[in-house]
Amino acid sequence: MGWHWCGVFALRSRPELPGSRDSVIFESTRLERNKHCNQSAELNAREGDVETEETGLGARVLGDEGGKAWPPRKAESCGATVQRWSPGGRGARLAFPRASGGGQVGPGGRGRGGRKGCGRGRRPSGRGAPAARRTPSRGSPAPRVPAAPLQFSVISIQAKVGYHGLYLGTDEETLISILTERTNAQRQLIVQAYQAAYGKELKDDLKGDLSGHFKELMVALVTPPAMFDAKQLKKSMKGVGTSEHALIEILTTRTSRQMKEISQAYYTVYKKSLGDDISSETSGDFRKALLTLADGRRDESLKVDEQLAKKDAQILYNAGENRWGTDEDKFTEILCLRSFPQLKLTFDEYRNISQKDIEDSIKGELSGHFEDLLLAIVRCARSMPAFLAERLHQALKGVGTDEFTLNRIMVSRSEIDLLDIRAEFKKHYGYSLYSAIKSDTSGNYEITLLKICGRDD
Repeated sequence: MGWHWCGVFALRSRPELPGSRDSVIFESTRLERNKHCNQSAELNAREGDVETEETGLGARVLGDEGGKAWPPRKAESCGATVQRWSPGGRGARLAFPRASGGGQVGPGGRGRGGRKGCGRGRRPSGRGAPAARRTPSRGSPAPRVPAAPLQFSVISIQAKVGYHGLYLGTDEETLISILTERTNAQRQLIVQAYQAAYGKELKDDLKGDLSGHFKELMVALVTPPAMFDAKQLKKSMKGVGTSEHALIEILTTRTSRQMKEISQAYYTVYKKSLGDDISSETSGDFRKALLTLADGRRDESLKVDEQLAKKDAQILYNAGENRWGTDEDKFTEILCLRSFPQLKLTFDEYRNISQKDIEDSIKGELSGHFEDLLLAIVRCARSMPAFLAERLHQALKGVGTDEFTLNRIMVSRSEIDLLDIRAEFKKHYGYSLYSAIKSDTSGNYEITLLKICGRDD
């Protein structure tokens, strides 16, 4: 019986199972380092089709950037294990033991410090870390497989082996390790490979095999970001009542591009526009402001215009503090459409004109969920990590835990600004986010959240 390691998946060949026509199975298992290799298995994300001789089943293999297959002899000469190969299909770029030069073989046989005969070795240029090592700068510090030469991972075979059930789900430790140490893009490739291997959705098996908040968190990890936000929005408007704070948080913290993707995902899943559901579940000035945000029309420029800031500050002053009553539409127009850097400068100018902070004016002039929404925009403009740290603190403090909010922020911000959120949490509340999660959760749910969080501060 032989094992072939490919990313987090291992191929094991064995005699034909009783009652089954197939002789190859896949088992999802923890990636363990080979004693003789210093580098984990690496595969490129391009795919092509080949056919195995034993089973005649369609196999998906990952090819190099040029879509070329390495001949088995060349791959084996560099230390790779080749199970099956089709010269007509796109070949896999497999893992190689680290050579004495300290590099790995690249596509087309050109390597970085590779062994003799497997490419032309060269030393790093010294200008910062190689591109393959770069990760999102302020995302989760938890160890993650680098996205760029790895891009993740698998050779998968559609085999009907008379097996039912979820291999990953029977070993929660492995499941947690795999899904928390990969980027969302890498997890989507795992989802595709799982579908190809077993003919069913990974999320469906997770739902059937796991339970409680742990199940919800693991399903969130394998859901594409836009789809995840779309489902969170639907859940916040579903049933009796509406979770206005969830609506506010999502619509104020996503970029214009993200909002357009979310709206598209929402329509794909629910066959109804996000705007229609917002309109039916909310009302008044709050609804107008939410719909403006949902349209994804906020300026994303980093440049600021000092004259525009002074003009907008005067408009806000005249719409509130400087008149009887309030012109809510002016507040909506400026706060929902200007870029955050521009708003930050506008708020400074507002203080110069009114001698009051914009937050105090909003609290005095407005009320209800419309007030909450505009205050959230002000706080996001000043510091989005601080705003989200406050949301996490509210989710974790007191009796009980708001897992709906906790899961959403931890998953959605893990590759964006979780380090900054952690720093703001410690700065404002005197203890770490890690310790707060540890004291408020338990079991595999706690372990998974802590892996996403990264470490104690």
